[in-house]
Amino acid sequence: MTARCKPFQSLTLLLSLLAVIMCLATPLWAQETPSEATEPEVEETDSFKAPVIVDGDMLFFLRGSSALPAPERAESVQNKIIEVAEASEEPTVNISFEDTELGIRIRADGVIVSIVTVADAELDQMELDVLSFLHGQAIEEAILAYRANRTEQARVSGAIEAAAWTFGFVVFIVAILWLHRRIRRRTLKFVKRHLRDVETATAKSVQAEAIAALVRYGLNFVLLIIFFLGFYYYLSFVLLAFAETRYFAQLLLTYLTEPVLLIFKGVISYIPNLIMLALITWVAMYIIKGMRVFFDAVEAGSFDMGDFEKHWVNPTFNIARVVVVLIALVFAVPYIPGSDSAAFQGLTLLVGAMLSLGANSVVSNMLAGLFVIYRRSTSIGDRIQIGDHIGDVVQIKLMETHLKSIKNELISIPNAQLMNSDVVNFSKKTDGSGLLLHTTVGIGYEEPPEKVEAMLIEAARRTKGIKAKPEPFVLWTALADYAINYQINGYTTRGSIIPKIRSDLHRNIVAVFNENNVQIMTPSYMADPPEPKIPAEEWDGHLAHETHEDANKP
Repeated sequence: MTARCKPFQSLTLLLSLLAVIMCLATPLWAQETPSEATEPEVEETDSFKAPVIVDGDMLFFLRGSSALPAPERAESVQNKIIEVAEASEEPTVNISFEDTELGIRIRADGVIVSIVTVADAELDQMELDVLSFLHGQAIEEAILAYRANRTEQARVSGAIEAAAWTFGFVVFIVAILWLHRRIRRRTLKFVKRHLRDVETATAKSVQAEAIAALVRYGLNFVLLIIFFLGFYYYLSFVLLAFAETRYFAQLLLTYLTEPVLLIFKGVISYIPNLIMLALITWVAMYIIKGMRVFFDAVEAGSFDMGDFEKHWVNPTFNIARVVVVLIALVFAVPYIPGSDSAAFQGLTLLVGAMLSLGANSVVSNMLAGLFVIYRRSTSIGDRIQIGDHIGDVVQIKLMETHLKSIKNELISIPNAQLMNSDVVNFSKKTDGSGLLLHTTVGIGYEEPPEKVEAMLIEAARRTKGIKAKPEPFVLWTALADYAINYQINGYTTRGSIIPKIRSDLHRNIVAVFNENNVQIMTPSYMADPPEPKIPAEEWDGHLAHETHEDANKP
């Protein structure tokens, strides 16, 4: 019987046997001195076996010695077999055996091809004459196959086979090019058809083109891999059709097929883990879907959760979703490929260290964002003041809060700053009275205080946005050097337009004081002027105010 296997498998077997021999010899080396251990190691290495390969087929193994290493002995036998095979074109070979002192000599057509030694028999654990007969059979079959593969008929058959593979490869290339062109034409239409419901503007069209480009890139990459594999196997099969190149074809097939099969076997063996990952994913998605239904019901008012506010629904759902995803990841990590490797664990530690060292501000802003959402200090739509910024809250994110100022400017404030600053909310109702709007004017001591107070209250009553009940009132805030500082106070529930209300109040104060010939003191007072500093012409404050409002109407 002829022993046949692939060259790469033979090399693997050789290396495995070498490793076993070295492991078995290790206890002996440990008991000897270094000088004594050197010689057996060299002797064991020189006597290692090597395969005899002809036309890519492995015939048998030969054992070497210190005088004739195994690779050199195997190469000599290979050359002898090829020499005998090329010496004649006869369809038969005469194999003979001779007993010698070294072993049994094998002749092919009278040419000495090999000698089977006792060491070879011990290597294969067979009787010497049985092993010699098997070697003779293998040599005979190799010579006959070598001659048959180089006949005119074999070469014509190989050429036809190579032409068939070439034709198939041409068809394969045509199919690849057709798919490539079809991908270019169809991808954008396919993506746009599925994004038709969300495409409403040019920006959406650009987004669809970007997605289509990504899809095309992925499909073209897959086609490139398929083309490479097709060309690789085409080249291997063409080389396999001819005897002279069959050995290289088998090497090519071995180098690519074995890794592919190894990957395929790994994928097959990983199917139970994939099923477990799919199950964990399905359970997590089902729980998240159930939470979405529950929070939608809470937002719609189907469930009464006491003081739970509606604007907490989405943030709470997002937090709960993140928690579910993290728990699912904890269960899924043991089933992820390579999760038990040192590299994966080291990468996990590295990512954790990077997050802990470089994400302090990020984490602080995230926590502050949660406190901002749940502490009820502000909500979307509120008019608030943070430091020098006044505006309406338009969005509360996890990292920052967006305000639209009274000048229609978009202001982004980090949530950590929002947590550490005083927030004045003009929209929250503390009681039924509303916000207390106030402004201060300085009036000379010569004016009767009752008259001044009455004029200020009248100005407040004329101002739209200031409530009549509770009534406006006046406070004396200071007795300055040249004037008394009167503060007019009025209640309003329209906190979003306080700048407009204050502006109208100032306009009405000036109008009322002008009507009553009362001078408002300037900041720098030197002496009383000969005439009060008031307009000479009468000015109807009501008419001017109404005219101003009419001009602002669309």
